[in-house]
Amino acid sequence: MIRSWAKTDPGPKRRYNEDRLLNRPDIGLWAVADGAGGHQAGDVAATTVIDALGALPGLPSAGDMLVAIRHAVTAADTTLRQEAARRGSDVVIATTLVCLVIRNGYFACLWAGDSRAYLYRGGALSQITQDHSLVQELVDTGQIKLENMESHPHANIITRAIGAGEAELVLDKVIGKLHPGDSFLLCSDGITKTLNVAELSASLSVLPDLDPTTMLISAALAHKATDNVTAVVIACDQADKSWSG
Repeated sequence: MIRSWAKTDPGPKRRYNEDRLLNRPDIGLWAVADGAGGHQAGDVAATTVIDALGALPGLPSAGDMLVAIRHAVTAADTTLRQEAARRGSDVVIATTLVCLVIRNGYFACLWAGDSRAYLYRGGALSQITQDHSLVQELVDTGQIKLENMESHPHANIITRAIGAGEAELVLDKVIGKLHPGDSFLLCSDGITKTLNVAELSASLSVLPDLDPTTMLISAALAHKATDNVTAVVIACDQADKSWSG
């Protein structure tokens, strides 16, 4: 059985919430989109992508579902670029995206930007996405240490987003086999820039008795989060059969 929880909040320092989420356990699809900070109409961008995903049917084949997701996101990317061009030559309407698909005992995660996915397995939390961001590139090239990512002055600069960039949109992907008791956290950077790994793990350790997203959002607000905060948690009580498609 798969259960999920989802919650979003503008945060104490923002008037508007430019995060959007999708919580569709009925079709095995979950997502978080964060309208790119500093750009115009980030809420429009995030809503466009999440609405496109929410309109998808629950295809039984994982392969077909992933193809449908890529087509929907690519279409949203085109729509956002066209709308930005209509508004002006210097306008960018963009959003990050992280989404999770679960089918027949396997999971697949697609993403662009710095909204993240974590896997909580056996009491240990691991990040399964890699940020498309300037600070991640600095870590990869050894110019800064991993522990200094969140506090870096350019921590808000993303290098890939839906609706932005010159190159054709590319969604990175990771696929893995489900283990009984696995849980996943999808979240915007308002969460990861506010809560440390220990706090994220503590919130997931309450499953299945409490709502972990309420704990995550409450903790982020208590820490005076400076951005919108969004969390989606998916708990897998048991693994199914085999990967289909």
